[in-house]
Amino acid sequence: MIDSCATPDLLTLQQALSQILSALPSQPSYERLSLKKALNRIVYQDIQSAIDIPSFRNSSMDGYAMHSTDSKKADLNVVGTSWAGKPYTGQISHGECIRIFTGAYVPDDCDCVVMQENITLINHSIKVNQAVNANENIRNIADDTKKGQTLFMKGDALKSADIGLLASCGVADVAVFKKMTVGYFSTGDELVSIGSQPALGQIFDSNRYTLHAMLEEAGVIPVDMGVIADTPDAVEAALLAASKHCNMIITSGGVSVGEADFITDILAKIGKINLWKIAIKPGKPLVFGSINDTAFFGLPGNPVSVMVTFKQVVLPAINKLMGHQTPQQPITLQATTTDNIKKQPGRIEFQRGIAKNIDGNIFVSPTGWQGSHMLSSMSKANCFIILEQHIGDISKGQTVNIQLLGVSL
Repeated sequence: MIDSCATPDLLTLQQALSQILSALPSQPSYERLSLKKALNRIVYQDIQSAIDIPSFRNSSMDGYAMHSTDSKKADLNVVGTSWAGKPYTGQISHGECIRIFTGAYVPDDCDCVVMQENITLINHSIKVNQAVNANENIRNIADDTKKGQTLFMKGDALKSADIGLLASCGVADVAVFKKMTVGYFSTGDELVSIGSQPALGQIFDSNRYTLHAMLEEAGVIPVDMGVIADTPDAVEAALLAASKHCNMIITSGGVSVGEADFITDILAKIGKINLWKIAIKPGKPLVFGSINDTAFFGLPGNPVSVMVTFKQVVLPAINKLMGHQTPQQPITLQATTTDNIKKQPGRIEFQRGIAKNIDGNIFVSPTGWQGSHMLSSMSKANCFIILEQHIGDISKGQTVNIQLLGVSL
């Protein structure tokens, strides 16, 4: 049986993504931030190192610095000490050595360091118990980073180790893409905010809280615009207001073909519709367009549809607008099904699943009933079970692709 909600002219998910990403407006401008504020931010322009790291030869351990040919001699006189930050600058002749500590400057007269465990100390001289070779236990200039080397490229996201590397090169601040501002609201007279008392036929609005959390995870600035009444004037006013100060607008609900669904009509009036409806389940009614320079995504109202379309469609768009130069692909693995899975051909389907790693083998089972209104199915899940558009039912024991939801197995 073919999916009754699928039609031949629907765009595939990949076709829709391609159109969306190519139609996005220009990226936000940049700002300069101190290193302590730059974690997880996206680099705006390539960053090169202005210095060599290390900038001087230094010891990789506590011990004694000498010439490697002298390490085979019976006794060596200790003529000084090189401390980290307090280098020894005197001359060191053959038959002599200096005490040295990890990170301390290695004088030009020395080409190796003998670790302190391999010497015998006799008054002011040492006996080397195990000869060493040239350059042993020495960190040479530019071993880590060379002057002029590109440390990070435009579009890289800065991790904690990256912040440390920049600091080691003396970089005080970096140019990063400005954070996007994303306005979002729900539509539907059946929705009430938390703290209100729902009347018969009304429900609490969960979508705004879900969107807020996902937007924060994405690293943008979320702007909650509340629940907007199901009237054309209210929807138009909200969209126009958001377009004046947001880089993106996301709505939930009002994108289907019901008499109270005004989103697409209003978007066509005040902006532009690029696409409407894609071959995805859940989430078929998704609409993408723009209002002036503000990108717009109208998501379906069902809570699971909101999460699926956000992760599969909206998040790639956010990542591009934030400056990511390469797609931020979710982790996808192969898994063996532990249950039969119902699926009708016609749309790519993202069923909620629970994946387990058992002795290196990954198994997955659906969370249960897959209704798009069942937010508990997303709460239980640690993955999406990806069922491609053309396939039908899956039998127990078959191999499927799964997409992890921010977890590792």
